[in-house]
Amino acid sequence: MTAVSVPTPTIPRRRVPASEIRTPAGAEQRVLLAAPRGYCAGVDRAVIAVERALEHFGAPIYVRKEIVHNRHVVETLSERGAVFVDETDEVPEGARVVFSAHGVSPTVHAEAAERSLSTIDATCPLVTKVHKEAVRFARDGFRILLVGHAGHEEVEGTMGEAPDDITLVQSPEDARTVEVPDAEKLVWISQTTLSVDETMETVEILRERFPHLKNPPSDDICYATQNRQVAVKKIAPEADLVLVVGSANSSNSVRLVEVALEHGAKAAHRVDFAREIDETWFHDVATVGVTSGASVPDNLVQDVLGLLADYGFGAVDEVVTAEEDLIFSLPKELRKLS
Repeated sequence: MTAVSVPTPTIPRRRVPASEIRTPAGAEQRVLLAAPRGYCAGVDRAVIAVERALEHFGAPIYVRKEIVHNRHVVETLSERGAVFVDETDEVPEGARVVFSAHGVSPTVHAEAAERSLSTIDATCPLVTKVHKEAVRFARDGFRILLVGHAGHEEVEGTMGEAPDDITLVQSPEDARTVEVPDAEKLVWISQTTLSVDETMETVEILRERFPHLKNPPSDDICYATQNRQVAVKKIAPEADLVLVVGSANSSNSVRLVEVALEHGAKAAHRVDFAREIDETWFHDVATVGVTSGASVPDNLVQDVLGLLADYGFGAVDEVVTAEEDLIFSLPKELRKLS
Protein backbone atom coordinates (compact mmCIF):
# COMPACT_ATOMS: atom_id res chain seq x y z
CA MET A 1 0.00 0.00 0.00
CA THR A 2 1.06 3.60 -0.41
CA ALA A 3 3.45 4.89 2.22
CA VAL A 4 2.48 8.27 3.60
CA SER A 5 5.38 10.59 4.25
CA VAL A 6 5.30 12.17 7.70
CA PRO A 7 8.31 13.93 9.18
CA THR A 8 10.12 12.20 12.01
CA PRO A 9 10.38 14.18 15.26
CA THR A 10 13.81 14.83 16.65
CA ILE A 11 14.42 12.12 19.25
CA PRO A 12 17.07 12.82 21.89
CA ARG A 13 19.06 9.63 22.41
CA ARG A 14 21.58 8.61 25.01
CA ARG A 15 24.00 5.77 24.50
CA VAL A 16 23.96 3.76 27.69
CA PRO A 17 27.11 1.88 28.73
CA ALA A 18 26.65 -1.88 28.63
CA SER A 19 27.41 -1.98 32.34
CA GLU A 20 24.17 -0.13 33.04
CA ILE A 21 22.00 -2.70 31.32
CA ARG A 22 21.77 -6.17 32.85
CA THR A 23 20.93 -9.01 30.50
CA PRO A 24 20.57 -12.68 31.35
CA ALA A 25 23.94 -14.40 31.48
CA GLY A 26 25.06 -15.59 28.06
CA ALA A 27 21.93 -14.29 26.30
CA GLU A 28 22.17 -12.50 22.96
CA GLN A 29 20.35 -9.17 22.78
CA ARG A 30 17.94 -9.20 19.86
CA VAL A 31 14.74 -7.67 18.51
CA LEU A 32 11.76 -9.58 17.13
CA LEU A 33 9.98 -7.19 14.76
CA ALA A 34 6.36 -8.15 14.13
CA ALA A 35 4.91 -8.05 10.63
CA PRO A 36 2.35 -6.92 9.69
CA ARG A 37 2.48 -3.77 11.78
CA GLY A 38 1.66 -0.10 11.35
CA TYR A 39 -0.57 1.54 8.77
CA CYS A 40 -3.55 -0.36 7.42
CA ALA A 41 -5.25 0.47 4.13
CA GLY A 42 -8.03 2.47 5.80
CA VAL A 43 -5.61 4.65 7.75
CA ASP A 44 -3.42 5.18 4.71
CA ARG A 45 -6.45 6.29 2.70
CA ALA A 46 -7.65 8.71 5.40
CA VAL A 47 -4.28 10.39 5.92
CA ILE A 48 -3.73 10.77 2.17
CA ALA A 49 -7.23 12.26 1.91
CA VAL A 50 -6.29 15.11 4.24
CA GLU A 51 -2.95 15.61 2.50
CA ARG A 52 -4.59 15.75 -0.94
CA ALA A 53 -7.26 18.13 0.31
CA LEU A 54 -4.57 20.47 1.63
CA GLU A 55 -2.70 20.26 -1.68
CA HIS A 56 -5.77 20.94 -3.83
CA PHE A 57 -7.73 23.41 -1.72
CA GLY A 58 -5.11 24.90 0.59
CA ALA A 59 -5.33 25.50 4.31
CA PRO A 60 -7.35 25.40 6.38
CA ILE A 61 -8.93 22.01 5.91
CA TYR A 62 -11.17 21.11 8.84
CA VAL A 63 -11.23 17.55 10.16
CA ARG A 64 -13.97 16.26 12.44
CA LYS A 65 -12.29 14.35 15.30
CA GLU A 66 -8.79 12.95 14.84
CA ILE A 67 -8.40 11.67 11.29
CA VAL A 68 -6.77 8.56 12.82
CA HIS A 69 -5.86 7.84 16.43
CA ASN A 70 -2.20 8.80 16.37
CA ARG A 71 -0.62 11.85 18.02
CA HIS A 72 2.21 12.23 15.54
CA VAL A 73 -0.05 12.07 12.48
CA VAL A 74 -2.48 14.61 13.95
CA GLU A 75 0.30 16.98 15.00
CA THR A 76 2.00 16.73 11.60
CA LEU A 77 -1.19 17.43 9.67
CA SER A 78 -2.00 20.31 12.02
CA GLU A 79 1.35 21.89 11.17
CA ARG A 80 0.42 21.66 7.47
CA GLY A 81 -2.91 23.42 7.93
CA ALA A 82 -5.45 20.84 9.08
CA VAL A 83 -7.76 22.10 11.83
CA PHE A 84 -9.18 19.37 14.05
CA VAL A 85 -12.56 19.97 15.64
CA ASP A 86 -14.90 17.89 17.77
CA GLU A 87 -18.16 18.75 16.02
CA THR A 88 -19.35 20.22 12.73
CA ASP A 89 -20.74 23.34 14.42
CA GLU A 90 -17.11 24.38 15.02
CA VAL A 91 -16.53 24.52 11.26
CA PRO A 92 -17.28 27.87 9.57
CA GLU A 93 -20.32 27.74 7.28
CA GLY A 94 -19.40 26.83 3.72
CA ALA A 95 -15.96 25.50 4.67
CA ARG A 96 -14.52 22.10 3.77
CA VAL A 97 -14.45 19.28 6.33
CA VAL A 98 -13.05 15.75 6.29
CA PHE A 99 -14.78 12.98 8.24
CA SER A 100 -12.31 10.68 9.99
CA ALA A 101 -11.57 7.03 9.24
CA HIS A 102 -13.82 5.98 12.14
CA GLY A 103 -16.98 7.13 10.41
CA VAL A 104 -19.90 9.36 11.38
CA SER A 105 -23.63 8.95 11.85
CA PRO A 106 -26.31 10.19 9.43
CA THR A 107 -26.99 13.00 11.92
CA VAL A 108 -23.49 14.38 11.38
CA HIS A 109 -23.96 14.29 7.60
CA ALA A 110 -27.21 16.19 8.03
CA GLU A 111 -25.60 18.78 10.28
CA ALA A 112 -22.86 19.33 7.71
CA ALA A 113 -25.45 19.82 4.97
CA GLU A 114 -27.34 22.38 7.09
CA ARG A 115 -24.13 24.40 7.41
CA SER A 116 -23.41 24.10 3.66
CA LEU A 117 -20.13 22.34 4.37
CA SER A 118 -18.17 20.66 1.58
CA THR A 119 -17.51 17.20 2.95
CA ILE A 120 -14.86 14.60 2.21
CA ASP A 121 -15.81 11.26 3.75
CA ALA A 122 -12.65 9.36 4.70
CA THR A 123 -14.52 6.62 6.59
CA CYS A 124 -12.71 3.30 6.30
CA PRO A 125 -14.63 1.09 3.83
CA LEU A 126 -14.64 -1.71 6.41
CA VAL A 127 -16.45 0.58 8.86
CA THR A 128 -18.85 1.60 6.11
CA LYS A 129 -19.63 -2.12 5.64
CA VAL A 130 -20.66 -2.41 9.29
CA HIS A 131 -22.82 0.72 8.97
CA LYS A 132 -24.63 -0.82 6.01
CA GLU A 133 -25.15 -4.04 7.95
CA ALA A 134 -26.72 -2.08 10.81
CA VAL A 135 -29.10 -0.29 8.47
CA ARG A 136 -30.13 -3.52 6.75
CA PHE A 137 -30.67 -5.48 9.97
CA ALA A 138 -32.72 -2.64 11.47
CA ARG A 139 -34.84 -2.45 8.31
CA ASP A 140 -35.46 -6.19 8.56
CA GLY A 141 -36.72 -5.87 12.13
CA PHE A 142 -33.74 -7.20 14.07
CA ARG A 143 -32.56 -6.01 17.46
CA ILE A 144 -28.82 -5.40 16.98
CA LEU A 145 -26.25 -6.10 19.67
CA LEU A 146 -23.15 -4.03 18.94
CA VAL A 147 -20.00 -5.36 20.61
CA GLY A 148 -17.79 -2.33 21.18
CA HIS A 149 -16.59 0.40 23.52
CA ALA A 150 -18.79 3.31 24.58
CA GLY A 151 -17.43 6.67 23.48
CA HIS A 152 -15.34 5.30 20.62
CA GLU A 153 -16.03 7.32 17.47
CA GLU A 154 -16.66 4.23 15.38
CA VAL A 155 -19.25 2.98 17.85
CA GLU A 156 -20.99 6.36 17.96
CA GLY A 157 -21.18 6.42 14.17
CA THR A 158 -22.52 2.87 13.91
CA MET A 159 -25.14 3.40 16.63
CA GLY A 160 -26.24 6.54 14.85
CA GLU A 161 -27.27 4.47 11.82
CA ALA A 162 -30.07 2.80 13.78
CA PRO A 163 -30.26 4.37 17.26
CA ASP A 164 -33.60 2.78 18.16
CA ASP A 165 -32.51 -0.71 17.20
CA ILE A 166 -28.95 -1.05 18.57
CA THR A 167 -27.89 -2.04 22.08
CA LEU A 168 -24.23 -1.65 23.01
CA VAL A 169 -22.53 -4.63 24.67
CA GLN A 170 -19.12 -3.59 26.00
CA SER A 171 -17.89 -6.72 27.75
CA PRO A 172 -18.61 -10.31 28.74
CA GLU A 173 -20.18 -8.88 31.90
CA ASP A 174 -22.59 -6.83 29.78
CA ALA A 175 -23.36 -9.94 27.73
CA ARG A 176 -24.51 -11.74 30.87
CA THR A 177 -27.04 -9.05 31.81
CA VAL A 178 -28.22 -7.39 28.58
CA GLU A 179 -31.97 -7.62 27.94
CA VAL A 180 -33.64 -7.61 24.54
CA PRO A 181 -37.30 -7.20 23.52
CA ASP A 182 -37.28 -10.18 21.12
CA ALA A 183 -34.71 -12.93 21.62
CA GLU A 184 -35.70 -14.67 18.39
CA LYS A 185 -34.98 -11.70 16.12
CA LEU A 186 -31.47 -10.86 17.23
CA VAL A 187 -28.13 -10.25 15.50
CA TRP A 188 -24.67 -9.13 16.61
CA ILE A 189 -22.17 -6.84 14.90
CA SER A 190 -18.92 -5.41 16.24
CA GLN A 191 -16.53 -2.51 16.37
CA THR A 192 -13.89 -3.34 13.77
CA THR A 193 -10.84 -2.60 15.92
CA LEU A 194 -11.58 -5.01 18.75
CA SER A 195 -9.63 -8.13 19.58
CA VAL A 196 -10.93 -11.28 17.93
CA ASP A 197 -10.57 -13.13 21.24
CA GLU A 198 -12.31 -10.40 23.22
CA THR A 199 -15.20 -10.16 20.76
CA MET A 200 -15.81 -13.89 20.52
CA GLU A 201 -15.75 -14.31 24.29
CA THR A 202 -18.59 -11.82 24.49
CA VAL A 203 -20.43 -13.36 21.54
CA GLU A 204 -20.23 -16.88 23.01
CA ILE A 205 -21.93 -15.68 26.19
CA LEU A 206 -24.61 -14.01 24.09
CA ARG A 207 -25.13 -17.23 22.15
CA GLU A 208 -25.59 -19.19 25.36
CA ARG A 209 -28.27 -16.78 26.51
CA PHE A 210 -29.87 -16.24 23.10
CA PRO A 211 -29.74 -19.43 20.97
CA HIS A 212 -31.35 -17.66 17.99
CA LEU A 213 -28.61 -15.00 17.83
CA LYS A 214 -27.69 -14.41 14.20
CA ASN A 215 -24.13 -13.77 12.98
CA PRO A 216 -23.25 -10.91 10.63
CA PRO A 217 -22.65 -12.06 7.04
CA SER A 218 -18.88 -11.85 7.43
CA ASP A 219 -16.30 -11.24 10.13
CA ASP A 220 -16.51 -7.58 11.13
CA ILE A 221 -13.11 -7.59 12.82
CA CYS A 222 -10.75 -5.56 10.63
CA TYR A 223 -8.17 -7.69 8.81
CA ALA A 224 -5.42 -5.34 10.04
CA THR A 225 -6.49 -5.63 13.68
CA GLN A 226 -6.51 -9.40 13.43
CA ASN A 227 -3.20 -9.62 11.54
CA ARG A 228 -1.38 -7.42 14.04
CA GLN A 229 -2.66 -9.45 16.96
CA VAL A 230 -1.64 -12.73 15.30
CA ALA A 231 1.88 -11.35 14.76
CA VAL A 232 2.15 -10.27 18.41
CA LYS A 233 0.96 -13.68 19.58
CA LYS A 234 3.80 -15.19 17.56
CA ILE A 235 6.59 -13.11 19.12
CA ALA A 236 5.21 -12.73 22.66
CA PRO A 237 6.28 -16.16 24.05
CA GLU A 238 9.92 -15.43 23.22
CA ALA A 239 9.93 -11.80 24.35
CA ASP A 240 11.12 -10.52 27.69
CA LEU A 241 9.68 -7.14 26.71
CA VAL A 242 7.24 -6.07 23.99
CA LEU A 243 7.11 -2.43 22.85
CA VAL A 244 3.94 -1.33 21.07
CA VAL A 245 4.14 1.97 19.22
CA GLY A 246 0.75 3.66 19.26
CA SER A 247 -1.38 6.29 20.96
CA ALA A 248 -3.42 5.90 24.13
CA ASN A 249 -6.71 6.52 22.30
CA SER A 250 -5.94 3.86 19.69
CA SER A 251 -8.06 0.86 20.63
CA ASN A 252 -6.04 -1.58 18.56
CA SER A 253 -2.70 -0.31 19.92
CA VAL A 254 -3.81 -0.61 23.54
CA ARG A 255 -5.14 -4.08 22.85
CA LEU A 256 -1.78 -5.18 21.37
CA VAL A 257 -0.18 -4.62 24.79
CA GLU A 258 -2.83 -6.79 26.41
CA VAL A 259 -2.47 -9.51 23.76
CA ALA A 260 1.31 -9.59 24.25
CA LEU A 261 0.94 -10.09 27.99
CA GLU A 262 -1.79 -12.69 27.56
CA HIS A 263 0.42 -14.74 25.23
CA GLY A 264 3.64 -14.94 27.17
CA ALA A 265 5.50 -11.64 27.10
CA LYS A 266 7.11 -10.96 30.47
CA ALA A 267 6.42 -7.23 30.12
CA ALA A 268 4.79 -4.96 27.55
CA HIS A 269 4.50 -1.20 27.20
CA ARG A 270 2.88 1.24 24.77
CA VAL A 271 4.71 4.38 23.65
CA ASP A 272 3.93 7.14 21.18
CA PHE A 273 7.58 7.94 20.55
CA ALA A 274 10.98 6.37 21.15
CA ARG A 275 11.79 9.13 23.63
CA GLU A 276 9.12 7.74 25.99
CA ILE A 277 10.95 4.44 26.45
CA ASP A 278 12.25 3.96 29.99
CA GLU A 279 15.77 2.52 30.08
CA THR A 280 14.92 0.54 33.23
CA TRP A 281 12.62 -1.62 31.08
CA PHE A 282 15.73 -3.24 29.57
CA HIS A 283 17.11 -4.71 32.79
CA ASP A 284 17.20 -8.52 32.61
CA VAL A 285 15.93 -8.36 29.03
CA ALA A 286 17.51 -10.29 26.17
CA THR A 287 14.69 -10.29 23.59
CA VAL A 288 12.55 -7.26 22.76
CA GLY A 289 9.46 -7.60 20.61
CA VAL A 290 8.40 -4.55 18.60
CA THR A 291 5.14 -3.80 16.82
CA SER A 292 2.83 -0.87 16.14
CA GLY A 293 -0.87 -0.14 15.89
CA ALA A 294 -2.73 0.24 12.61
CA SER A 295 -2.57 4.06 12.69
CA VAL A 296 1.20 4.36 13.21
CA PRO A 297 3.61 5.47 10.44
CA ASP A 298 6.65 3.22 10.16
CA ASN A 299 9.15 6.01 10.77
CA LEU A 300 8.11 5.98 14.44
CA VAL A 301 8.94 2.26 14.59
CA GLN A 302 12.30 2.94 12.96
CA ASP A 303 13.02 5.48 15.70
CA VAL A 304 12.36 2.78 18.29
CA LEU A 305 14.65 0.34 16.48
CA GLY A 306 17.35 3.00 16.38
CA LEU A 307 17.05 3.59 20.10
CA LEU A 308 17.13 -0.14 20.78
CA ALA A 309 20.33 -0.38 18.77
CA ASP A 310 21.82 2.29 21.02
CA TYR A 311 21.03 0.04 23.97
CA GLY A 312 22.72 -2.94 22.34
CA PHE A 313 19.69 -4.53 20.68
CA GLY A 314 21.06 -4.29 17.16
CA ALA A 315 20.12 -7.73 15.82
CA VAL A 316 16.63 -7.47 14.30
CA ASP A 317 14.65 -10.49 13.11
CA GLU A 318 11.39 -9.71 11.32
CA VAL A 319 8.67 -12.26 12.10
CA VAL A 320 6.15 -12.29 9.25
CA THR A 321 2.77 -13.94 9.82
CA ALA A 322 0.81 -12.43 6.90
CA GLU A 323 1.24 -10.32 3.78
CA GLU A 324 -0.99 -7.28 3.25
CA ASP A 325 -1.52 -5.75 -0.18
CA LEU A 326 -5.00 -4.24 0.16
CA ILE A 327 -5.40 -0.70 -1.17
CA PHE A 328 -8.55 1.41 -0.91
CA SER A 329 -9.33 4.08 -3.48
CA LEU A 330 -9.53 7.67 -2.27
CA PRO A 331 -12.88 9.20 -1.24
CA LYS A 332 -15.00 10.02 -4.29
CA GLU A 333 -14.71 13.76 -3.59
CA LEU A 334 -10.95 13.51 -4.23
CA ARG A 335 -11.11 10.98 -7.06
CA LYS A 336 -12.96 13.61 -9.08
CA LEU A 337 -9.98 15.95 -8.73
CA SER A 338 -7.58 13.28 -9.94
